[in-house]
Amino acid sequence: MFSWSNKNGKKKDPELFQTVSDGLRRLYRTKLFPLEDTYRFHDFHSPALEDADFDNKPMVLLVGQYSTGKTTFIRHLMEQDFPGMRIGPEPTTDSFIAVMHGEQEGVIPGNALVVDPKKPFRKLNAFGNAFLNRFMCAQMPNPVLESISIIDTPGILSGEKQRISRGYDFAAVLEWFAERVDRIILLFDAHKLDISDEFSEVIKALKNHEDKMRVVLNKADQIGTQQLMRVYGALMWSLGKIINTPEVVRVYIGSFWAQPLLVPDNRKLFEAEEQDLFRDIQGLPRNAALRKLNDLIKRARLAKVHAYIISSLKKEMPSVFGKENKKKELIANLGEIYLKIEKEHQISPGDFPSLKKMQEILAGQDFTKFQSMKPKLLEAVEDMLANDIAKLMTLVRQEEAAMPSQSVKGGAFEGTMNGPFGHGYGEGAGEGIDELEWVVARDKPSYDEIFYTLSPINGKVSGASAKKEMVKSKLPNTVLGKIWKLADVDRDGFLDDEEFALANHLIKVKLEGHELPAELPPHLVPPSKRGQE
Repeated sequence: MFSWSNKNGKKKDPELFQTVSDGLRRLYRTKLFPLEDTYRFHDFHSPALEDADFDNKPMVLLVGQYSTGKTTFIRHLMEQDFPGMRIGPEPTTDSFIAVMHGEQEGVIPGNALVVDPKKPFRKLNAFGNAFLNRFMCAQMPNPVLESISIIDTPGILSGEKQRISRGYDFAAVLEWFAERVDRIILLFDAHKLDISDEFSEVIKALKNHEDKMRVVLNKADQIGTQQLMRVYGALMWSLGKIINTPEVVRVYIGSFWAQPLLVPDNRKLFEAEEQDLFRDIQGLPRNAALRKLNDLIKRARLAKVHAYIISSLKKEMPSVFGKENKKKELIANLGEIYLKIEKEHQISPGDFPSLKKMQEILAGQDFTKFQSMKPKLLEAVEDMLANDIAKLMTLVRQEEAAMPSQSVKGGAFEGTMNGPFGHGYGEGAGEGIDELEWVVARDKPSYDEIFYTLSPINGKVSGASAKKEMVKSKLPNTVLGKIWKLADVDRDGFLDDEEFALANHLIKVKLEGHELPAELPPHLVPPSKRGQE
């Protein structure tokens, strides 16, 4: 158990934080929440955080247009159907479904879910019955769900009619989830790359969470290599117009379901991409505390800026006459107020909320109820960011070191962990792992011809002689140095015919695009060297 103390004033007892979650919860309640509450942050940006927000498991949010394979993707990960699941080519999932772990299989409806203090969904109550009737929690015992929870969402439709008929603000609900989840996966169908108006609006609503966002190009096995290249290029071009960041969003290509590949040409690519995505998801439990810490810092920065905006508006308001006209004038000139605050307090432009959204919300607010600047509240948040968070970072590292390696287990994550179907099994340096014969022996005659042209002495060639031949591969010296170290099994500074053949085999492995092993695998050890220390 770890703890750290922080003294605020002479009389106050030091605060003792036993865990990162406990520390975050108490910092939020004592230092950030008072600032948020005073300046009505929750009316403008995001509802107040609850205890469950700090204690819940990592969550993965799946977003995409209808029939892109979101529900099938969840089914593929868990290798099990979940309550309320419907799959089909038509728009089937019409609800938000939180798939979570539970001892008994069953469904909890939305209205019951938002009054459960143990679930992190209580603040969704604000979106009303139209949303809550379309929200449920599917609970079931599954090893994957012991580490993460998954949020399935309704398929995004094209056309104004479907968007209006939802009865709730779909983009706002997704933004609420985006603030609280650890990973957002956008799914695209290789056959349906069009990004509808609603999907574009949703992606823009996720604007401040690009670090959590991953893109999956699903059903890629249904097209050939040439078409796949074109589709991938078209997807990147479309995303580039919506996601305005200099970094390229990570796109995973594959077919995420347990059915035979229709066009198996790119099987190796799909396997590698699936493993990369699985590794990314498996790392979520390990990084969950760090993600919550990062999100609290983002929230604190926004709350600070919000306080400056509200107090500036309050300061400009007249005390008696002309309040309504002044309010309209201030809203119209909000951009200038942003610039003034930016210069006065040295705040980055990226920390300010959306100007258009802020103007829309301010139009319905009573400026006379706004609070003026309260330095003590801002100082408490500044102290939290400057001192408390830094100490909590140390606690994060201590917790990570003390806990065993956390990762998602079970379901599809187990399928390729070990055995001959593990990614890269029997390829590169792993070639010949199950064979009785030494795999290098196949090409040894051709390597021997080169070996004997180097004029070996006592059956061995020197490093200088071997180097002349090895550099012909055009590999960097750093790589060739590692190959030499692996091939010189007896560490005598010379290579015999078997070691020379091994060095050439490892060069071939590297030239074919595979990674070199950190240590020489037992099946690559030359027969004459086996059994030696």
